[in-house]
Amino acid sequence: MSTPATNVNRAALVALASLAVMAQASPARAGAFNMAEGEGQIIVASSFSGANQSFDLDGKLRSTNRFSKFETTALLQYGFTDWLTLIAKPSFVATSLGGAPGVYSAIGNGAIETRSSSMFIVNDADVFLVDTNITPEATRRLVNDIRTVTDKPIKYVVLTHYHAVRVLGASGYEPQHIICSEATREMIVERGAQDYKSELQRFPRLFQAAETIPGLTWPTITFKDRMSIWLGKVQVDIIHAGRGHTKGDTIVWLPEERVLFSGDLVEYGATPYCGDAHYKDWPATLQKLRDLHPEALVPGRGDALVGEQAVEEGIAGTQAFLSDLYKAVSANATGGQSLKEAYDKAMAALQPRYGNWVIFEHCMPFNVSRAYDEAKGLDHPRIWTAERDIEMWGALEKSA
Repeated sequence: MSTPATNVNRAALVALASLAVMAQASPARAGAFNMAEGEGQIIVASSFSGANQSFDLDGKLRSTNRFSKFETTALLQYGFTDWLTLIAKPSFVATSLGGAPGVYSAIGNGAIETRSSSMFIVNDADVFLVDTNITPEATRRLVNDIRTVTDKPIKYVVLTHYHAVRVLGASGYEPQHIICSEATREMIVERGAQDYKSELQRFPRLFQAAETIPGLTWPTITFKDRMSIWLGKVQVDIIHAGRGHTKGDTIVWLPEERVLFSGDLVEYGATPYCGDAHYKDWPATLQKLRDLHPEALVPGRGDALVGEQAVEEGIAGTQAFLSDLYKAVSANATGGQSLKEAYDKAMAALQPRYGNWVIFEHCMPFNVSRAYDEAKGLDHPRIWTAERDIEMWGALEKSA
């Protein structure tokens, strides 16, 4: 018997299949990358990860009647999961970032994904890259896009923070240097291996050719507060902004162009992942971004924001989500209620306003778990392991 939800899913499949055909047939996807070499081109690109909620830990597709209610909700929200994302290969549309000469945003088109953005700066000698991808195999799309602009080597890779899905593809760019904050390196030492196993379990189909990952991604250069690199005439400030999404959050700031790459401190139309967050510190860190007065901001996920009003909308939206979530969870955590009760009430409170944001259903269990811990006085986020993931889902699936 066909249900409305089933019809929606079928419609989503047809739409995604159409997107796949259009993406594969789309000509010259980097057609707007037409700056002359040597003019300090800045290119922002987007890669893709799916909301993987329907696979067993060994990567086998589950039957619908075996989904937990959390997975069922995610399936109905997104229509399908990452295996369809891989069919609907994204195209890239480049647009100018405000009035800054040579600054471009290339955000990929797709229906079921988290938009993990990267930024490139091409100068006379080499390429500067901010944030990588999930595996060396997955980096090929971004490398191919860079090669439509230049054949110069990728000299620098900056990690805005440490999460496996953001950094394990770094070797695919063959950079001379990998840069991150000292606090981010501490996270790699403390929890890098566990985070890799945890995220591989969450997203088995997204780790394309996981065997090509040579190991954890280690920096060759670290800094405490900030450092600057000159790429020809372009000044690039790399700043440890403070604790928020993680304890090592780094932003990349181009003061002359007034372009800011925020990493996952800011998301736009996508749910912030807060599993390793510092909720109480995050607003003050966001204020530091505001104080720069950027005229264009590239969030960790979502469209590039051009103009002061759009930039503020992106920052304010992220801050509102964090405030609403922490308020909902902390009231229950300090009141002696269980994680399950706190989760149910937080979902009820946030679903109406944020439920349509990308990966909302996936992020909320991790977000609530961390908020619950912080509200109970645990300042240092607990390490996510493959075993802890399973324990958390089990706790949240129990009947109240």
